[in-house]
Amino acid sequence: MTEVIINLETVNPIEFFGVNNSKFEILKRKFPLLKLLSRGSQIKISGQPDEVANAQLRIGQVIQYLERNGHLSENYFSRILGDDEQGEAPLDDAATNDILVFGPNGRVIRAKTQNQKMMAQASEKNDVIFAIGPAGTGKTYTAVALAVRALKNKAVRKIILTRPAVEAGESLGFLPGDLKEKIDPYLRPLYDALDDMIPSDKLNYFMSNHIIEIAPLAYMRGRTLDNAFIILDEAQNATDLQLKMFLTRIGASAKAIITGDLTQVDLPKNQKSGLMKATRILKNINGISHIQLDEADVVRHRLVKQIIRAYDTEQAREEELDEKRKAQQRSNANG
Repeated sequence: MTEVIINLETVNPIEFFGVNNSKFEILKRKFPLLKLLSRGSQIKISGQPDEVANAQLRIGQVIQYLERNGHLSENYFSRILGDDEQGEAPLDDAATNDILVFGPNGRVIRAKTQNQKMMAQASEKNDVIFAIGPAGTGKTYTAVALAVRALKNKAVRKIILTRPAVEAGESLGFLPGDLKEKIDPYLRPLYDALDDMIPSDKLNYFMSNHIIEIAPLAYMRGRTLDNAFIILDEAQNATDLQLKMFLTRIGASAKAIITGDLTQVDLPKNQKSGLMKATRILKNINGISHIQLDEADVVRHRLVKQIIRAYDTEQAREEELDEKRKAQQRSNANG
C-alpha cells in the first residue's frame, strides 16, 4: 500500500477539481482501485504502488497543462487521463508557460510580454536579476508574482520587498502620522501587487508573521537575508553604497530581483544613482542576469507607450543640443 500527497498550489484548484468537483469525479472514475481525497489545494492518493504511480503521472500532466494554459475543459481533462480510445492527449507544446501565479478568485497572473517571460525564465536559472526599463513595463508586478510563486512552491520561506525611501518631488516630512504612516504610501505599489495575488486574510497572516516584509531599504542594513525572495524596487534611487549594501545582504539560499528606471532618478543632484554602475560592473558574473525592458513591454494605457517615446525623443534632442553647445564652447576657447 502506497500513499502520496500532490500539491496544487501552482494551479487554480477550481480549474483542476471543476465546478462542484465535476473533474475530480472523472478522476475517481478513471482510478476506481485508488482512494482519492481532496483537501483544499491537495490530493491524497492511496493504493497499490503501480496504480498510484500511474495516477501521479496523469495528474502531473493535467497540472502541467493548467500551468501553461490556465483553463482545461472536462473533455480534455478526460483525454489527458486516457479515458477515450485515443489514449493520452498530447500537451500543447506551442503554448508558452507564461502563467506566473493564480490570484484570488482564480485570477490568472501572466507574463504578458517577451521580456517579462525572459524575467521568469531568468529567475529559474539565476539568483540575481536586474530588470531595467521605463514605467509601465511590469517590472515590479512580474517580480512580485515570481516571489509569490516561489513562496507558494515552498522554494523560499519569506518574501522581502524594499524600496529606497527617496522623496519623488514631495516631502515625506510634511505628511501626517508616524514613520510607518509616512512610509506606507510610498510602498503602496508593492501592497497593490500583493493584493492582486494573495487573498486578503492570507496576506494579513503573512504580513503579521513576517513571512512577507515590506520595508525601506535602510532597514536592510546589518541583516543576512537567507531562504528569501528579495525585491529591491525603484533601485535607480539607491546610491552606490546602498546598492552594494543590499547586494551583500543576500544569503546562500536566496533570490533577488532589482528593478529600476534610469530615466526617473529622484536622488538629490549631488548624489549619483548606483544602479547604472552596478549593472555595468556586475554584467559578466555567472548567476546574475540582466533584462532590459522597453516601450514594447508597456501594459498600461495605450498612451503610455507614446508618452515614453515622446520623452525619449526629447531627451535625445536635449543631449544633442548640449553636445553642440559644449563643442561650440570648446571651439571658442581654442579660438
